[in-house]
Amino acid sequence: MVKPSSTRTFSSADPGFAALSIDELLAANADIVARIKLCYGVDRESFETDVLALIRRYAAYVHLLPATADNYFSAPGGLLRLGLEAGFFSLQGTDAHIFSGRSTITTRRLLEPRWRHATFIAGLCCEVHRVLSHLIITESSGEIWSGYLQPLADWLSARGATRYVISWRPHAIETRGLGIFALPHVVSPEAMRYLSEDNTLIVAHLMASIGGMPLYRDHNVLDDLVRRSLALVIDRNLTANTDRYGSPQFGSHLERYLVDALRRLASSNSAWVCNHDKSRVWFGQDGLFLLWPNAAEDVHKLLEADQLPGIPKAAETMLKLLLAAGVFEAQDAAHSTWIIYPPSAKTVLEAVKLTSAAILFAGIDPSPTALDMKLVRRPGEPDPSPPTAAVPQSVRPGEQLSLIPSAASPPAIKPAGEPSKKPLVPPPREEPPVTAPPISITLQAPMRLNPAVRDALAAVIHTLNDGAGPAQGGKVDHGFFVPLSEFERRGLQPSMALRALADVGMLIPTSSGGPPTNTCDFNGTPTVGVVLDPRFIAGFDLDGSAMQDAGEH
Repeated sequence: MVKPSSTRTFSSADPGFAALSIDELLAANADIVARIKLCYGVDRESFETDVLALIRRYAAYVHLLPATADNYFSAPGGLLRLGLEAGFFSLQGTDAHIFSGRSTITTRRLLEPRWRHATFIAGLCCEVHRVLSHLIITESSGEIWSGYLQPLADWLSARGATRYVISWRPHAIETRGLGIFALPHVVSPEAMRYLSEDNTLIVAHLMASIGGMPLYRDHNVLDDLVRRSLALVIDRNLTANTDRYGSPQFGSHLERYLVDALRRLASSNSAWVCNHDKSRVWFGQDGLFLLWPNAAEDVHKLLEADQLPGIPKAAETMLKLLLAAGVFEAQDAAHSTWIIYPPSAKTVLEAVKLTSAAILFAGIDPSPTALDMKLVRRPGEPDPSPPTAAVPQSVRPGEQLSLIPSAASPPAIKPAGEPSKKPLVPPPREEPPVTAPPISITLQAPMRLNPAVRDALAAVIHTLNDGAGPAQGGKVDHGFFVPLSEFERRGLQPSMALRALADVGMLIPTSSGGPPTNTCDFNGTPTVGVVLDPRFIAGFDLDGSAMQDAGEH
């Protein structure tokens, strides 16, 4: 049964926001709309049909709503401006990426424009969930707008309203999944049909980005671009508005990136495997804990590789932000961290406690199981480590001790005249030959290297290890040869990869002084590629012959 609309009274002293037309809203943002048109690079008719219509629907939905109460983009129209700027920078970032790198040229030519359009949509709608979770919109008669049913501009027009008032929900929690419910009011069915034709990935990656759903088994390049763009525009806005007041409220951009980094580390970093020896993550009957500041160092390295502006570097700052956001739980008013004693530790360790295990284990299936013990060690409690039993000197190493104490036996008396027997000496046991552990070959690139290039290069170098498959590169006289096709196969433009490697000094210069590429006989075929300096590859033996050689031409 449909219930009548809710009503809410408000003070007439609040002038509220004027019910402007869509044309007036876009006129105030004509500069960024013009930059979006230039970045798309399409004719006027295609832009108005495919892009401007999308922008008008987004403007109709968010109207003059601010993005936050007293933080970034808090002025009237802040949410509209935030979406346009994030969409523009996300779209601009697609120029350096190939989304369908493993597809044929024909398929790539068909899908690349759709990937670019989906990336712009994801950037445009990256914060639209805030309309449903943080704001209450009321018009003069006291009726409240429901963002689930129709755009705000359509609701105001249907009621003939000339002004409306907003209020902020107390203790609102950021729920990015609500953006999925707002998306049908912004993206038309025709646009969704266009994105979903001849593929099953574009819409899935778009929905995952808007809804904040990680794709642990598939790299979401689209979401990477949106995350980086959103951090950029928020940092620029905070820097430009020096007169802002207050501290970031729960749900601001810093906490989301920190929590996202925690989840990515838990799903992909071997040092974050729960309850393993020397792990950062310990899960007991009294909660989920992260060793601190060790975990903060891992988070900083990950976000630094993402090149996100404005991200805190100090462990103390991260701890303060995540405590304020309700992600971490303090021990008491005087102690933010906890003291735990994991079963494999030799001493007590400092850690932070998460308010819920679901914060870290979201998307990990199956979810880790808690240990059948408590981890927290409170001041004054006895050492929980079991006492070490003294081993008698007569016991040989490896011999099992009896658990039942035996009475002292009298010394045996040897009968007179019995010949003495030599003790039986067991033959020496042959020890198996000691074999050296295999040497792992890994990439040791500078931190400044582009993350996408780093990942592609690390995957190529990993194939040099035993059992990792056929080598995707080869040894040459001065270094390691990587075909340019390996970058392209992983969705990267070779020119961008070359520029990124040259900027950090990882390439061996050619003797001719020309382009930084070499042509080598790789797998029996003349192949164009680059030669990496072996200093950046740990475990790489330039003089050895264990790996495939690539002859230079």
